[in-house]
Amino acid sequence: MKPAERRLQGTLARLATCQTVELRGRVRRVVGSLIESDGPPVSPGTLCRIEDGLGGFWAEVQGFRDGATLLFSLSAHSRIRPGALVVATEKALRAPAGPSLLGRVLDGLGSPQDELGPIEAEDEISLDGQAPPPLKRPRITEALSTGVRAIDSLLTCGKGQRLGLFAGSGVGKSVLLGMLARHGKADVNIVALVGERGREVRDFIERDLGQDGMRRSIVVAVTADQPPLLRLKGAELATRLAEYFRDRGADVMLLFDSVTRVAMALREIGLATGEPPTTRGYTPGLYSYLPRLLERAGTHPQGSITAFYTVLVEGDDMNDPVADTARATLDGHVVLTRELASRNHFPAIDPLVSISRLMPDLVSEGHSRAAARLRELLAAHREHEDLLNIGAYVPGSSRLVDEAVALKPEADQFLRQLPAEGSRLPEAIAALQALVGTS
Repeated sequence: MKPAERRLQGTLARLATCQTVELRGRVRRVVGSLIESDGPPVSPGTLCRIEDGLGGFWAEVQGFRDGATLLFSLSAHSRIRPGALVVATEKALRAPAGPSLLGRVLDGLGSPQDELGPIEAEDEISLDGQAPPPLKRPRITEALSTGVRAIDSLLTCGKGQRLGLFAGSGVGKSVLLGMLARHGKADVNIVALVGERGREVRDFIERDLGQDGMRRSIVVAVTADQPPLLRLKGAELATRLAEYFRDRGADVMLLFDSVTRVAMALREIGLATGEPPTTRGYTPGLYSYLPRLLERAGTHPQGSITAFYTVLVEGDDMNDPVADTARATLDGHVVLTRELASRNHFPAIDPLVSISRLMPDLVSEGHSRAAARLRELLAAHREHEDLLNIGAYVPGSSRLVDEAVALKPEADQFLRQLPAEGSRLPEAIAALQALVGTS
């Protein structure tokens, strides 16, 4: 052995016996969910342990201000005191992954929330992920059967497409997600319930998802009362689990409820750490974070992630910042309206203001012609609806309107669907063509 090699081996042996330095700090101030501490001198994203007299809790460094380290906790911290010890770790957040998670309900860190015992997963994954390079994404050329007739016929979705479900509160977004999970054609469903009411988690699992849907699903649930950072981690965990199964050749359906709650958590963290507010108080970080999160779904050389993201439009305003950002990033939008819901028309999808950007590339000429014809008739009926309601329209004035009036009851029946009622893409296309009399 050469002298240089002997010196190198000796140095490596001494390094192996060295004790690492523990980076510490002390809590200076707590304002809401934000914790300010003197140290430790670490980079953003570092996981720290804070002692609170109850065994401690985990927090993550988010930034720095006026010489203080800014942290957000991943759990409640009611017993924290000034001067509490903050210890930085080299540990990164990791979560279980694998087929054994199917049928389970997890929190934002991957711990079980159901009563099915501990998780014995095949793998462990970090929560960090990134979108595949643009030129490594295969083109979307195959239509996907979602099991929802209105979507399959008029808003056809492709395998690997990302669609937004836009609606106000109480219009049926969660029920529609449950229909997609139960009837959609996918190998694995990843369901993210981020920032929702605690009551709705069990309702969604037992009523909307059902046993059939749950068998091939993993649910990540982080309710509205959880810290904002944990809500973000829940969004990242759900997306990371979808990527895990995609990388193993599966066609995954990611059902994400809701993007708006993630944006609100991001706003809370951004404002607390000193980001300037912009429209409706959202910070500039929203406009970079959301595209990064949404772009991670899609096609991949190994598999695909078909994603449906719900967007809660505040005050039914389709032009709020979150809706605008999501609509600009996604491959289409499905709009659910309160007007249709008030008429007991479910799912309350309005095909005249919804669009699937990839539908022209996915469907046959006959299917495209039939969808265009039904849209034309629905638009004609809506344009003259006020005249029809007051009896001012004279039959025979317009052949198109006469056809629209005659077809409207059958069209409404075609677009309605009970949650337990399944549908398949070929059946939806055939029914659409029969309805409008095209082939």
